[in-house]
Amino acid sequence: VHQGVALQLPEFEYAHPADVLNAALDADAGLVVAGDSITDPRNLGAIIRSAPAFGAQGVIVPERRSAHVTAAAWKTSAGAAARVSVALATNLNRTLREYAEAGFVVVGLAGDGDTDISEIPGVDGPVLLVVGSEGEGPARLARQNCDVVASIPIGSGAESLNASVAAAIALYEIGRSRA
Repeated sequence: VHQGVALQLPEFEYAHPADVLNAALDADAGLVVAGDSITDPRNLGAIIRSAPAFGAQGVIVPERRSAHVTAAAWKTSAGAAARVSVALATNLNRTLREYAEAGFVVVGLAGDGDTDISEIPGVDGPVLLVVGSEGEGPARLARQNCDVVASIPIGSGAESLNASVAAAIALYEIGRSRA
């Protein structure tokens, strides 16, 4: 609902994944979220909204097969897209490897993960959290580039969590583990 006001804005300007990496390395406890196959712009917007709330320095989205920062994503981010860096990765798997080489623990988030989210190793250092599509988690190649694939324990009454909800829970748990 426009409420009688209209505003025309320039196209969203993405950061480069290397800029987000450097900002995270400069932080006391680097934390970055990467979306893999997040195709709903509202899920992306909610992830962007949660990222700075839990101390993340940025969000990375792949150039292909992923939602981008659209009006729907921007609105769902509740303004967070203006305060946190969102980077566009030409090749997400290469970006995951670059972050790992820089010292990040790369954590995939999937319902069938082999480690409980509360027990991931290395959270005292820089962490790159890879959130995949609802139900599937990160794609096969992205999983291969993860140091660990973690899960959030849920009751048997649900098959999976919404990707943005799972991201927020995982970000909270990483922050709690660091405290």
